Amino acid sequence: LRAEDSFKEAVGTYLNSILIDRNNAETYFGLGVCYKNLGKTQKAIEYLEKSILLDNSKYETFYELGLCHLKDETPCKAIKCFIQAIQLEPDNPEAIYQLGLAHEQCEEQDMALMIYQKLIENSPSYVNAYLRKSALFMKMELYKQALGLNLEILKINPKFTKVYSDIGLCLDKLGKTTDAKRY
Repeated sequence: LRAEDSFKEAVGTYLNSILIDRNNAETYFGLGVCYKNLGKTQKAIEYLEKSILLDNSKYETFYELGLCHLKDETPCKAIKCFIQAIQLEPDNPEAIYQLGLAHEQCEEQDMALMIYQKLIENSPSYVNAYLRKSALFMKMELYKQALGLNLEILKINPKFTKVYSDIGLCLDKLGKTTDAKRY
């Protein structure tokens, strides 16, 4: 509740700032982020788009707009935003990961798999890419491939407990019931 009050207070401050200077991209960005955190996605999109009209050189603005489009269930628009964000910061794994999620929501699993694979190659310790790729493989009933990815996750982070159940499920689907029970 405190965070919500803080965001509401910030919205008031940003709106007052717009009365003074209607051409400040940072103000519109701040409003967009506040509205996003208040769950008002359409308003967030509106202000983030205004921010981009004033300054289209900020990774954060495209990234946040992409997140809003994902939340608003317009993943094809999110894809465009994440591509813009990646062009501004090519090595940032978060935008690449979100691009994969947007492709998944557009039912473009092959594209998502390719993105996650590229992310694994470029950021081998970025566990989320392994998780999503594994989840897609499991959805496609490619349990041997999913198992391999989950075992890689354990090498990166042996304390990641969710992976153990996924390994067990893969082993069970592969007919290795005794090994599955251990996990």
